[in-house]
Amino acid sequence: MDPIAQLSDALADRVEAAGQAAVCLRLGSRPRAGILWRPDVVVTSEQVVGERDSVIVAQAGQEVVARLAGRDPATNVAVFRLETPLPGVLPAMAATPRVGSLAVLVGANESGAPTGRLAMVHEVGPEWHSLAGGRIEALIRLDARLGADEGGLVLDPSGALLGMSTAGPHRRVLVIPAATIVRVVDPLLAHGHIERGWLGVGLQPVPVPEGLRPLAGQARGAMVLSLVADGPAAAAGVMAGDILLAVDEFAFGQNRRLSTVLRPERIGERADIRLLRAGEAKTVPVVIGTRPGR
Repeated sequence: MDPIAQLSDALADRVEAAGQAAVCLRLGSRPRAGILWRPDVVVTSEQVVGERDSVIVAQAGQEVVARLAGRDPATNVAVFRLETPLPGVLPAMAATPRVGSLAVLVGANESGAPTGRLAMVHEVGPEWHSLAGGRIEALIRLDARLGADEGGLVLDPSGALLGMSTAGPHRRVLVIPAATIVRVVDPLLAHGHIERGWLGVGLQPVPVPEGLRPLAGQARGAMVLSLVADGPAAAAGVMAGDILLAVDEFAFGQNRRLSTVLRPERIGERADIRLLRAGEAKTVPVVIGTRPGR
């Protein structure tokens, strides 16, 4: 058989095999794809959900009501619980792909029949943090475009699951890795949100006064404009007007965000805040709290 025909048949087989795990979420006039993560659980791209707390999920001509169980803008994962379970088997988890390898995007049309799209892995990188502070286990960027299939499955050429497709900054197509979804699904089902660390301070980026830069060891900091009265920073003795320089390994003025230090697993742990106060450098220990609300 012609090699191109063999490749074409193989890719079509991958889409067909994963088809039952691909569903359509009726989101008004803009349907989007989802992944049947468990018989009664669907995950999709959080940024496409809007303010809806229930949707119709279509799979192979069947329609089921699903209610929003939890969402996490930081990892861009939303979880819906189905009122009636649907059949389907999630593909096995894939290894991290190589740059230049192929990827198959599987979505679903409005009736819930599978759709397919071919992409190439454009970039692969280590763990990273989203602009909203969510930890993403690996960077996988695709050379593709997305439409109604955003929120659907991304497969490697063997048919194993790389993760979920989503539109990132500048409309670049990213994959939320399966490992990230595995980590957040159960907390979202249990609590509706992902707990994250918190210091209870309002900050404003500021330059460090030139005369204090040798002492500070950096040119930028963040001035404390406000404090939550019973928040972690206030309890540790941080004061309005202090210029924060660093929290543990994070230094203000970097491209990184403070949220990279305030990960969920750090809640209840000690962190050291390095700051300037009245021309002196101080280190203040603080216990990272839980951010109130969602």
